[in-house]
Amino acid sequence: MSDHIFLIGPMGAGKSTVGKQLARALSRPFFDIDHEITKSTGADIQWIFDMEGEEGFRLRESKALNNLIKLERSAVIATGGGVVLESANRTAMSKAGRVIYLSATKDQLYERTKRDKKRPLLQVADRRAVINRLFEQRDPLYRSVADFVFASGTVQMQAVVNEITNQLSAL
Repeated sequence: MSDHIFLIGPMGAGKSTVGKQLARALSRPFFDIDHEITKSTGADIQWIFDMEGEEGFRLRESKALNNLIKLERSAVIATGGGVVLESANRTAMSKAGRVIYLSATKDQLYERTKRDKKRPLLQVADRRAVINRLFEQRDPLYRSVADFVFASGTVQMQAVVNEITNQLSAL
């Protein structure tokens, strides 16, 4: 396995949690795109959204993704929930490795994010409506680019990691 492994999915699906454990299991470095953006800018995601809007953030997200793809050592990369909105990002991930969609139901996503104060798109009065809208918009995009889909909503994260490593080793 020399390709990168990209974890895609909605906010709250467990990409960062699964990603860290998967990277450890596969002896690969782990990168979280949101963390990489924060590290490179010195600003948190909310500030970027406030100053540059979602469009500015998406440009930074695409740049961070492409920088990570250029790494010589294969890595596990947790993407942001909206990375799939840009078709060039979907193409780049498909060419650079395996894309794994961590899926969860709308209700599971709501439960996992209902107290979250750090996700800019969820800092609204009606979080459930935003989660529903984002799910409807993005789920087809996640599915279109995914090599594998794993339900992360109801099982222990370690079970998801084990399932992913089994699928990858079967290739």
